[in-house]
Amino acid sequence: MSSPTLGKEDADSVLVVGVTRGDLGAFERLVERHRDVVVRVASRIVGDDEAEDVSQDAFLRAFHRLERFRGDAPFRSWLLRITHNAALDHLARRRPQPVDPSELDRSESESQQRAPAERLELRERIERLERKLHGLAPAHRAVLVLRDVEGFSYEEIAAITDTPLGSVKGRLHRARRDFIEMLRANTYDWELPQ
Repeated sequence: MSSPTLGKEDADSVLVVGVTRGDLGAFERLVERHRDVVVRVASRIVGDDEAEDVSQDAFLRAFHRLERFRGDAPFRSWLLRITHNAALDHLARRRPQPVDPSELDRSESESQQRAPAERLELRERIERLERKLHGLAPAHRAVLVLRDVEGFSYEEIAAITDTPLGSVKGRLHRARRDFIEMLRANTYDWELPQ
């Protein structure tokens, strides 16, 4: 249905129109196009174990609200705003539990090149980093992930989180400051200056 010359946003718009006209296959294509980023964002907010549930909830919410999509922002930003809200709702509903650190996907070749002790040390550092990231307040963690991991602009983050631009910048500043302070607690690990 979409032309190969269409940009990503234009192709999304064509698919959205298709869905509103009853083409469920168009929604499946939207899910395929955006699934990875939705799962990544959800994972960084709620953790790997619950990211799939939050992602499914976000896509379900998006499907039911698609008639309200006005196209003022790109579909991807609109969808990530829904994902962000679904993740925060999920956190509010659950009881606090210890965070199980996530494993990073590493290529086999990179993993094979390291000595077993080096791989173990790297994995332990990654686990500590993930625990520290989950120690941030959810709103701060969300803006930190959206900016520094996913690479969104401040304006996009403001749209995704439904937060004024100044608040996004303030939260990001506090998130970075708090995260660095957490890392400084283990300077032997991260070799950060005092």
